[in-house]
Amino acid sequence: MQTTAHVLMVRPARFVSNPETARSNAFQQPGLAAEAAQRQALEEFETYAALLREAGIDVLVIDDTAEPHTPDSIFPNNWVSFHADGRALLYPMEAENRRLERRPEVLAAVSARFALKERVDLSGFERTGCYLEGTGSMVLDRQHRIAYVCRSSRSHPLAMQAFVAQTGYRAVWFDAVDQRGVPVYHTNVLMGVGTRVAVVCLEAIADDAERQQLVRLLQATGKQVLAISLAQMGEFAGNMLELRSQRGRAVWAMSRRAWAALDAAQRNMIADHAEPVLAPIDTIERLGGGGARCMLAEIFLPRLGAKHLETSDAACLAK
Repeated sequence: MQTTAHVLMVRPARFVSNPETARSNAFQQPGLAAEAAQRQALEEFETYAALLREAGIDVLVIDDTAEPHTPDSIFPNNWVSFHADGRALLYPMEAENRRLERRPEVLAAVSARFALKERVDLSGFERTGCYLEGTGSMVLDRQHRIAYVCRSSRSHPLAMQAFVAQTGYRAVWFDAVDQRGVPVYHTNVLMGVGTRVAVVCLEAIADDAERQQLVRLLQATGKQVLAISLAQMGEFAGNMLELRSQRGRAVWAMSRRAWAALDAAQRNMIADHAEPVLAPIDTIERLGGGGARCMLAEIFLPRLGAKHLETSDAACLAK
């Protein structure tokens, strides 16, 4: 399926604008003291998680640790993805301090409630400077096994080949830039693919052939294309994720800032298909350069049975 009702979120312990990622992330705007950044980000995180739960999404929250310092731990989708075949894929990260986010405790917490059968570790590509930052670098059409990828320093063809070999996805590449001509660092800030709607900033793709190929492929796979402008992309309007509530209702998660940037017709197109969940994450977006989609690692793993969960919960309480 394209969507899931289960997501992983990592509660920040020392959130701050990460100087190691600023070079390739033009969406980052540092300028807030560490204590204030953490306080405001934590408030925004808790509100967002609560809104998702109110919409019927199962949110598994894992606490980050103060040490080692991982300022971007709030964006777990870059280092891990969880798949319906029971596998977790671990990804090579460009920034050295982001590599510390790959904590076994996080995977253990997930495996306590979901059937995690295998871990496929692609992080070794870091040794040769080949990066692929999970579902930040890739926007996945899981139904049609397509991975949309914009070229950047964080999305390397060799690492992508390894992902394709492991999963059988088809990679569709294109170049994309922002309003100042700076390459877009992650594909998921310019597009999101849902079950029936695909949000995409076509203006960011200068090459006519690549742009037309993308539109044709989205339409051929049954997607209604919702085109956003470069200005709207700059407000994180491309950083959306469709989920499915536990009651079976479609949910589009996005930031309050992204929703405000859309016009009435665009809002109606989304609302016609799904319930919008609007995260008030201005501080996280401004300092971290990532948005509502970046904060969610979807869990497509099979759920463990009730008997196993009771045993697991009892063991946790015993500790």
